[in-house]
Amino acid sequence: MSHERRTERPDPPAAWLPSTPVAPKRVLTPQADDFPRWYQDVINRAELAENGPVRGTMVIRPYAYAIWEHMQAEVDARLKATGAENAYFPLFIPEEYLTREAEHVEGFSPELAVVTHAGGNELEHPVVVRPTSETVIGEFMSKWIQSHRDLPMLLNQWSNVVRWEKRPRIFLRTSEFLWQEGHTAHASEEEANRYAVRILHEVYADFMEEYLAIPVIRGRKIPQERFPGATNTLTCESMMRDGKALQMGTSHELGQNFAKAFDIGYQGADGRRSLAWTTSWGVSTRMMGGLIMAHGDDAGLRVPPKVAGTQAVVMVVRDDDHDRVGKAARYLAGDLVGRGIRAKVDDNVDTGFGRRATAWELKGVPVRIEMGPRDLDEGVAVIVRRDSGEKTPVPTVEVAGRVAELLDEIQQALFDEALSFQQSRTADVATVADAIEAGATGFARLPWSAVGDAGLDELGKHAITVRCLLSADGGVAESDDGDDLIAVVGRSY
Repeated sequence: MSHERRTERPDPPAAWLPSTPVAPKRVLTPQADDFPRWYQDVINRAELAENGPVRGTMVIRPYAYAIWEHMQAEVDARLKATGAENAYFPLFIPEEYLTREAEHVEGFSPELAVVTHAGGNELEHPVVVRPTSETVIGEFMSKWIQSHRDLPMLLNQWSNVVRWEKRPRIFLRTSEFLWQEGHTAHASEEEANRYAVRILHEVYADFMEEYLAIPVIRGRKIPQERFPGATNTLTCESMMRDGKALQMGTSHELGQNFAKAFDIGYQGADGRRSLAWTTSWGVSTRMMGGLIMAHGDDAGLRVPPKVAGTQAVVMVVRDDDHDRVGKAARYLAGDLVGRGIRAKVDDNVDTGFGRRATAWELKGVPVRIEMGPRDLDEGVAVIVRRDSGEKTPVPTVEVAGRVAELLDEIQQALFDEALSFQQSRTADVATVADAIEAGATGFARLPWSAVGDAGLDELGKHAITVRCLLSADGGVAESDDGDDLIAVVGRSY
């Protein structure tokens, strides 16, 4: 049942009258008009982040950082469940470390930030600001691993990294960003493969679908798209609301490439020395960009409840001289917090109600609870869902329980909507020409055997790339070759 505006609520300006959702016109650029501009508008108006003083850097504001902290906590718990342990390694890496693995240094060379002067003097040996830590962690693994009893070694670190971007965009591509990077060493190739696959599914993809409410395609990167120095890269690919792909996270098998470069070896039970097999994997603040673009609408951000820093806001529409509504709102917020719901009170009645409602809608708080003097007299409050804009009057004594139920419903509804959108924008085709047509607005799936080098070149002319390879049954491809492999192609960020 929808709830009509009642007389104690001040009428908003005409620009706010289209009430579901309540955001005014022209607060944000409509997605259909200019999606990149809409994205930047949301970041600014929802107070998520700003450009830093050095080109390509960003300042993450408290509201967005709270979301990142919930992402971080859940990913960290999942990593620890696989046996990984957290550590920390230096920001500065000797430049010569990177040169030991030729493909690795070649892949990262254009993005490196190199320190040549420090303490007022030119350095004898330049140091690199870490773009990733395979090299420095490999150096220490070679010291820490001596015996087969030291394996597997499963390390993770939460840190910042620097990759100098020519065309930076907040959260998506910045010269400095936050992430976690995992690095492991194993006694066999099979064990390393199993762990890399486990990270892909149990940590990354499941987290993205269950917490970020973003459906992802789990697949294998083609050789041209692999991480520099990897023998296999597994990926989670998602579709944004403009039909473009966003690579949300990757898990890499490194074979013995880094083990050879850094002499990561162990003595087996038979007394013979062997090289280890290594992996690396990571997700970053790019997931924030994915959350914005996968769920946001023309009224602003829509945050999945499981990662929302604020899951519910109790709004005082207006109050009387005795602070009756304010007291009731604070009591209700306390009830919500007592049930484990992250709730806040907005009792800033000096600012117009419409303006405040618009601000919370822009920020994407999953649930608003609106209370005024008449609501209090009638023993009700109005619950507003951010995902659908639906308004429902609910007896005050039932509000906390209903909000708890709604958070689960909203979480699922956001996932279902994103999945439906992805499916509606994905076409099964037989030729590269048809894939180019479908790739203009979404994804295309076609036989990998129908692509070839000429097909890759033709796709590239239209800014379309192979996002990943799937097996015939839709699972992750186990090799780069095979007549039954399916290629997923599309434009990307």
